[in-house]
Order: sequence, then C-alpha cells, then structure tokens
Amino acid sequence: MINHPEFTVDPWCLHAKNLDLDVLAQTESVFTLANGHVGWRGNLEEGEPHGLPGTYLNGVYELRPLPYAEAGYGYPESGQTIINVTNGKMIRLLVDDEPFDIRYGRMHSHERTLDFRDGVLHRSVEWTSPTGRTVRIKTTRLVSFTQRSIAATYYEVEPVDGPARVVVQSELVTNEQLPRPVGDPRVAVAMDNVLVAERHEALGARVDTVHRTRRSGIRVGAAMDHEVLHPPTYQLSSESTDNLGRVTLAVDLKKGQSLRFVKYVSHGWSAERSLPGVRAQVGAALTAARQTGWEDLLTDQQRYLETFWDRADVEIDGDPELQQAVRFALFHVLQAGARAEGRAIPAKGLTGTGYDGHAFWDTEMFVLPVLTYTQPDAAANALLWRYNTLTRATTRAQQLGLAGAAFPWRSINGSECSGYWPAGTAAFHVNADVADAVVRYLRNTRDVDFSQFVGLPLLVETARLWRSLGHYGPGGEFRIAGVTGPDEYSAVADDNLYTNLMAQQNLQFAAEVAGAHPDRAKQMGVSGEEMADWTAAALAMYVPFDEKLRIHLQAESFSQHQVWDFASTRPIDYPLMLHFPYFDLYRKQVIKQADLVLAMQLRGEMFTDDEKSRNFNYYERLTVRDSSLSACTQGVMAAELGHLDLAYDYLGEASLMDLKDLEHNTRDGLHIASLAGSWITLVYGFGGMREATAVQHFSPRLPSGMHRLKFHIVLRHRRMSVEVTPDSATYLVVEGEPLEITHFGTSLTLTAGQPVTRAVAPPPEREPPQQPVGREPMRRHEPRPRTS
Repeated sequence: MINHPEFTVDPWCLHAKNLDLDVLAQTESVFTLANGHVGWRGNLEEGEPHGLPGTYLNGVYELRPLPYAEAGYGYPESGQTIINVTNGKMIRLLVDDEPFDIRYGRMHSHERTLDFRDGVLHRSVEWTSPTGRTVRIKTTRLVSFTQRSIAATYYEVEPVDGPARVVVQSELVTNEQLPRPVGDPRVAVAMDNVLVAERHEALGARVDTVHRTRRSGIRVGAAMDHEVLHPPTYQLSSESTDNLGRVTLAVDLKKGQSLRFVKYVSHGWSAERSLPGVRAQVGAALTAARQTGWEDLLTDQQRYLETFWDRADVEIDGDPELQQAVRFALFHVLQAGARAEGRAIPAKGLTGTGYDGHAFWDTEMFVLPVLTYTQPDAAANALLWRYNTLTRATTRAQQLGLAGAAFPWRSINGSECSGYWPAGTAAFHVNADVADAVVRYLRNTRDVDFSQFVGLPLLVETARLWRSLGHYGPGGEFRIAGVTGPDEYSAVADDNLYTNLMAQQNLQFAAEVAGAHPDRAKQMGVSGEEMADWTAAALAMYVPFDEKLRIHLQAESFSQHQVWDFASTRPIDYPLMLHFPYFDLYRKQVIKQADLVLAMQLRGEMFTDDEKSRNFNYYERLTVRDSSLSACTQGVMAAELGHLDLAYDYLGEASLMDLKDLEHNTRDGLHIASLAGSWITLVYGFGGMREATAVQHFSPRLPSGMHRLKFHIVLRHRRMSVEVTPDSATYLVVEGEPLEITHFGTSLTLTAGQPVTRAVAPPPEREPPQQPVGREPMRRHEPRPRTS
C-alpha cells in the first residue's frame, strides 16, 4: 500500500509534500502525464533515482518469440511488448560542478502536484548540495491534449544563499537500462537495446533522432528544442550520438537570479513511413509547438480540460477522499484514450509496462462506457482500432476453423499474443464485448456513418463467429461449448452464461443494424437468410439454471464443483493464481472476478429481481476479487439490490486501487479499468443508469456515507446532469433538445434549463450477502441502521 500521509486530500489535484523512495515507482505511475498518444511517466527530471523509466508511444512495440514446452496448433508464434522509447524528460543539473541528486546533500523540501484542471505536473524542490550551495528548482510538465505529439517542460533554477555556477544538460536518451522483472505474470518482459539508431543531428538548441525497432520494424522519431527565457546571456552547446542527444546551458547566477527555459519535445512513429518522413513528422510538430509557445500550450490545455469537466465531472459530498479519487480516476481515463485515435487503449494506459502494454476486453467493457458518455469521439476512435484490426481477427477465426472474426484476448497490433490457450483461444467473449461497446455507442450517439462503416462490419463478423462456434442441442436450444468467460479461475466450460447472453445480444443487434443498412449489408454478403439465422439462434440461446438452488449457473454444472476451502486460505495466498495451480482453481467453486454478476448488470432485463438477489448472494460468497475489474461490477449490483453500504465499500476499492496500491502492482502502471470502474459504480450503481434503445433509465439511491452525488454526462447529444440526495433526484438538460428518460420506471421529459425533481424510492430490505472469509471489502462507513 502507498501509505502517504503527505498526500493531501484536495478535490482537484494530487499533492505529495515529500518524496518517499520506497514507493518511488508507484508514484511515478500516479504522476504520469499522457494523452492517449504519448505517455510520460512521472520520473524525476534529473533521471535518478527512478523506479521504472518510461516514455511510451501508443502502438510502438517490439516482437519477442513465445517459447512453448510443447507446441500446439494455433498457438501464437510471437508476443508483443510495449517499449520505453526515447526519453525527453531528462534535465540534469549541476551546481558548482555538483550533480543535483536528492540522495546526496540535503533536501529541505520536495513537493509535486498533479493538477486535474490544468493538466500539468508541478514540482518544487529546495536542496543544498554536498558542497553547501542551496538552490530552488521549479518545474512544470505538460503532455498536450491539443497537439498530440508534444510534451514540454518549464524549468527554473535559482541560487538561494549566494552566487552559483549552474550547468543544465537537457537530453534525449534512448535504450535506457530497465529494472529486471520480478516473476509476476502481470509484469512486462524486460527488453534491452531494442532501438537501433538510424539518424541523429544536433544544431544549436535543437536535437533530433530517429531509431527503428529490431524486430517489429517500427520507426520512432524524437526531437527537442529549447526557449531560454532568462537570463539573456548564457553559454549553449549541443551534441548527439546514437543513443544520446544533449543540449548544455551554462550560466553564472547571482543570489536571487534564475535560469528559466522551456524544453519542447516531439514524438512520432510509423511502421510504413521512411526515415525522412518520420524525421519531417517530428520536426513539423516541434516547430508548431515552438510557434504556439509555452503560455498558449498551457491555455489550450486548460480549455480542453474545462470542456471535458463540463461534460464529465462527478461531485460527491460527504467523502473528500473519494471526491479526489474519482476525479483522479476520470483524469487518467481521459489521458488513456483522449488522443488514441485509431489505436488501442492498453490495460495500463500509457502509465507503465504492466501486462506488456496489451489491450484486453477491459477497454470495451469498462473504459468505453465512461468515454461513450463523456468523450464519445474517443470511444469511437477506440472502436476504430478494432475495425482496423478486423482483417487480423478474421484470419485468426479462419485459423481456428471458424467464420467471422475472433478478436484477440490480449494484443497491441491486433494479433493474438497470449501463449496461454484457455484464455488466448477460448475467451471468445471478447468478441461480444466489442459488439456491446458498439451497441452502447450507437444507442447514445445515433451516429449513422459510424453505424454503416464501422459498427456494422464489427457486428456482422462477430455474429458470424457465434453462429459458427455454437450449435443446436437435442432440445433445440442454442449452445456455446468449451469457452472461458470473464472469470479467469474457470476455463473451457460449456455454456458460460455471460458469454451466451452477450452473444445473444450480439446476434440480435447484428440482424437489427444490418436490416437498417441493407445496401451496406449486401456489400458484406449478408443475406436475409443469414439475418434470420442470427435471430433464431439468439431466441434459442441456452441459459443454464439450477432448479434445485434456484440460481443461474455461471456455466453448465458449475454448482456441482467442490467449493474452495476459503477458511484454510491464508491472506498471503492471494491472489490465488500466484500460489495455486490453475488446474486446482478450474475445478473448484472460486471466482476471480465478477462473471455472472456482470451479466446481470449488462443484461438485466433477462433476470427477475428475485433471481438477481439469489444469484448475487450465491456468487458473492465465492468471489475473491483477485482482479481489479471486479469491485465496480459487484458495487453496481449491490446498489441495485439495495445493499448500498456494501456498494459504497466496493466504490472505495475501485477508486483507490492505485492511490493505495491495493493490488501491489501500481509500480507497473495504473489500473485504468478499475479507475473507470469508480465512475461506473457511481453512475450505474448509485445513479442507477441503464441503457435502453428508446430512453435512458435512472433509479438513483445513495449510501449512508454520501450526502450528495452529482454527475454530468453527454446523453444523445445533450449535456445533462443528475443530482441525487438521500431523498430526491434532480435531472437537468444543460444544453440540447428535449430528452425523455425514466425515473424508477416513470417517464419524464426534460427541457433545457428546466430541472425536474422527483422523490427517490427507498431501497428494498434484504439480508446482507456474505463474502469469502478474509475477502470482505474495506468498510468506508458504518452502515445505516435497518428500519423495522
């Protein structure tokens, strides 16, 4: 856990008043700046000490062979790993020939502030060198949302107690040495010296470099330039080698006088463009940034975020820590996807190398709901990545003997790179997850062009997969055998309920959207007979149910497995996957993450209230939450069923996953889906929002520890807000045409500028569910007394 008493609770920033080297890597992840295209980890400008150096470009990876003890048909031949590209953060400082290094001399103060409204990272240090000279250093770092290739640093150094000779070395560093992996499967494979120099040049205050990855053949460019603001006289020199570009500034400063400059850095890459093309790309971006200037870059950043928060802010009264955590979460979700633009949104965003930088189903099921209702263009661009990789997905399906498209379990470039076949091959639900994100986006935006040219191909090819993967059983039911659902402690099971219900929706909407665009569907070879076949399979979809227990089954025969011995499992044995063989997990009733419970959230219309309650109680006592994806889903369903304080506990876990390092791997990057899950728990859980084709439904209720909740969303091209207190809910269309919604099933018509307030229905009275021994969520608030 990051135990940071120096982290002050502030609603609009994250402020660290000290520097704790024991959690340096974790805070580097937390203080990352990114825009979905470029990611700069929160490393110190001087480069040392560091936990994990990191500069990432979305889509830049290296290939590595996947060794197998026993090869098998359909196994991927190579994996993909995100790489640390050229580091432009580095600004070394020497004071009277003594390098600035916080491990030496005396540090009087050290503060960092991540500002969610301005989108910058501030740092201030006061330090006395081993030779006795004291200096004050201030930096402001920015990764631009408006100029996606650009990052910049404002740097100021001032002698405090007398004159000083100051030398600054501003660098571009390639092929930095990285720490070795620790044996955790969630950690990336270490890859050294993956970039081969192709060109470097230094001219005045400007340096540019171009490298190429050894195996994947991706060309990567970086360039830097400098604007010295003060003093007017200084000595400047520059140099470049294969892996280092350096601009050196030297100046003699009097007490109270300062050296101030701005460092502009541009990044670019291409798997296709020539060396001159990539060099021109980064050069043009750098020139444009210099033309814009530092002050205007800051102003543009502020305006971009002002627009975002107008459409996305969440306000919480009664829990200042969660207020901060939720805005921290939203800020990092935005940073993960804002300018991805046709690239994947990795599970760690661009904050670290965890999971090798791969994108999973996390994107569609957890991140895209947030972006769909706050930044819909970013959601569309994330789905565009799936569309751009459709050819690879259809090739993979053909390799597996299937029709349609089989999207990868984990990937950077769209090809499957999981060497573990029960997940990489059998987790077919990712295809329905992609379809679900398409359906959600289309319901919210009514984007006709996207529907025809991106949505329809994705829906058609995933529907074809389900029709070829499934079969009709002897009773006429449509079954899908031998698949792995969201719960990774169960594998290769028959009729996973989540998979079946999500495939059912996929088939239904493929037929519906194809019918809405007959000419485009005909171009794709979709016939009326094929559409009818999809509809018939959807209507006949098998839903496993245990008549004796009166619960739905996570998969056929799941309730017949032996229950895991939770009482004998020690706290240090979690996560179970690091201490027990998967064979043992697969044959027991133990659940890593919400599976059937997630199906109830997404396909709620398929269950009665009583069924939801019985199902939730049964699976709650088996779910150990060894995945960061689980808490938000359990929170949503707990809120719907009236277990509001339990939902509140799960909200705390999802929101504070990284600020408290609950999974002990924040050092490798943030859990973007869990951060998105804090919004999901608030909006879908306490806001009670559910998607529907015609109107959006809301059934809001608050836990006892929350006095007020207000969230802003973009719903069908209207900006709207929902404000909830313990007794009432107020709906307001801030901007846009009239909008119809429902409040606890009652229809309301909202007109811009005219709030509508209705009473909140009391929650149903139910006995609280039980969790596995020792796996209860940390309580955030004493529960509200039950009424008689």
